[in-house]
Amino acid sequence: MIISDELDPRLQKLVDMGESGTDIMHGHLKNLMYECEQQIDPLDKTELELSYYNGRLDALTEFYTLTYNLSFAISDRSKARG
Repeated sequence: MIISDELDPRLQKLVDMGESGTDIMHGHLKNLMYECEQQIDPLDKTELELSYYNGRLDALTEFYTLTYNLSFAISDRSKARG
C-alpha cells in the first residue's frame, strides 16, 4: 500500500461539495473495511497475512465506530444549542 499526503480526488470532491469531515471519514473507512474483508481468505493467505488483515480490519473498525460516535455527538451538541 502506497501512502500519499495528497487527498484522493474523489474525497476532495466531497470536501468541495461541503460534506462534513466525519461523514467523509466514515464513508472512506467503510470502503477500506470492505476492501480489507475481501483480502481475508484463508485458502490463499498465510497465517501471517491473515493476522495482518484481521488486525487491520480491527483497527479500521475501531476508527469507523469513532467517526460514527463523533457524528452523533456533534449532532447532539448542535441540537442542544438550538
